[in-house]
Amino acid sequence: MTESAHPPRVSDILAGIAAEEREAVAVSDVTKAFGDRAFGALMFVFAAPLALPMPPGVSAILGAPLLFITVQWMIGRDHLWLPSVIANRTMSRTDYVALMGKLTPYLAWLERRLRRRLTVLYGPVIDRLTGLFCVLLAIIVFLPIPLGNMVPSFAIAAFALGLAERDGVAALVGWLSGLVGIVILLLFGKAMLVGAFAFLSVVQENIGWFAGLFS
Repeated sequence: MTESAHPPRVSDILAGIAAEEREAVAVSDVTKAFGDRAFGALMFVFAAPLALPMPPGVSAILGAPLLFITVQWMIGRDHLWLPSVIANRTMSRTDYVALMGKLTPYLAWLERRLRRRLTVLYGPVIDRLTGLFCVLLAIIVFLPIPLGNMVPSFAIAAFALGLAERDGVAALVGWLSGLVGIVILLLFGKAMLVGAFAFLSVVQENIGWFAGLFS
C-alpha cells in the first residue's frame, strides 16, 4: 500500500469535525465521518477521555456507549448501530474542541508510531475474542473506583487505535494493559459488586435491544 493510499488518520478526521461550523457535535456525526472505521473510532472517542482524570460520574456516561459498541464488535456486526438516545447525544462545539485539544497531542504521538503490522491479531475468530475482552473492560469502566477505570479505558483506546490502523502491536498493548487493569480491579472486590449491580441495571433497561442483536 502506498503512502498516498493510507486512509486518513483518526486525528485528522476528528479535527475535521471540529473545524466544521456547527453549534454542537452529535455522536452520529462522528459515526458518519468514520464510515466503516466507526467501531475503532468511536471506541477511542468514548474510551480515551476516561484514560485521563475525569470528574465522578463521567465513566457511567461514556461507559454505556462503549458497551453498545464493544458488544457489536464481539458478535461480528459489519456496521455499527447505536440507539437514538446515544446517536443523538451531543456535545457543544466549544467542549468538543476543548476535548480534542487535550487528546490530540497524545493521539498524534501514538499515530506516528502506528502502522499496519502483526495483522494475524485481527480476523473473524480473534476479533470475537478481543471484542469479548473489550466488553469486560467496558463493564469495569462502570465500577466506582477512584481513577480505577483509567487503565481499562487506556486498554480499550489501544484496541481502538489498533483496529483503526490494523496495528497488532497496539492490540498487544491493549491486552497487556487490560489484564493489568483487571488485576487492579480484583484488589477492590467490594467495588466490583457495586459496579456489577450498576451494569445489571443497564442491561435490564436495554434487554430488548441486546436480544435483538442475536435474533
